[in-house]
Amino acid sequence: MRHSLIAGTVAIGLVLAAPMGQAKGFNFSTDTCKHDYSTAYDVDVTADGLSFHRKDGIPGRVFLHDGSLRVDGKDIAVSRSDADALRRYEDGVRRLMPQIASIARDGVEMGFSAMTSVTLTFAEGDQRAGMLEKLKRKQAEALREIDEGIGSGHWSSDRMTETVAGSVSDSVGELVGSVTSSAVTAALSGDSSKVAALQARAESLDKAMDREMDKRSKGLEARANAICPQLNDLADLQRGWGVRTANGKPLELMTIKPKESHDHDEDEPKKVASS
Repeated sequence: MRHSLIAGTVAIGLVLAAPMGQAKGFNFSTDTCKHDYSTAYDVDVTADGLSFHRKDGIPGRVFLHDGSLRVDGKDIAVSRSDADALRRYEDGVRRLMPQIASIARDGVEMGFSAMTSVTLTFAEGDQRAGMLEKLKRKQAEALREIDEGIGSGHWSSDRMTETVAGSVSDSVGELVGSVTSSAVTAALSGDSSKVAALQARAESLDKAMDREMDKRSKGLEARANAICPQLNDLADLQRGWGVRTANGKPLELMTIKPKESHDHDEDEPKKVASS
């Protein structure tokens, strides 16, 4: 019993986390990524161009379109090769946005599908109906947030955190409470048939979820892997251009870190690379 319940709960957590990568700033990295990728900016993709903006840090605003560049409200002259790199960078970001939105949608749907399965298995009566209705509402809200955000060309790390993590945290908590309550109630009743029935439900759910989640998560993983070569190309473009900001530093729209770096960020002092 204990093993099956824990396995089911862990499966839900993994499903919800997998599409978005690391929790800190939504770093993106899979086997096909050369590095860990993230961005310090919120990004708006419109017909007029790409807008990168943030509250903290310099530069605070970067706008590019068709090879032209404006930083913190000032037009920046760039070479012909850099203009071409910026143009290709813009095209790459435009292609990526709807792909990431689609993966985010499918990840959220998969997570809520898992939670619905747990609810149908363990919740009973009015509790089941209430939880199913709440899950349905929260899923609709999360999908709407994705559609109105990255699905419409507006990327915000904070918004994605709230959508993916915030929208499900309460539901996961209630589910864990429901599963625990069912197990405790059955155990305290002294009715061996209730315990056996709950055990059977847990084992059946465990096997069904393993099959379904494995199949769906592999599909999402393949799609995420397909995004990495595109991110690798964007990273290569950024590293290759000669665009500099007012302080003389290279223009960095995406953060590029070695894959292993986040494993030691909290345990080891940061190393400063020589320039």
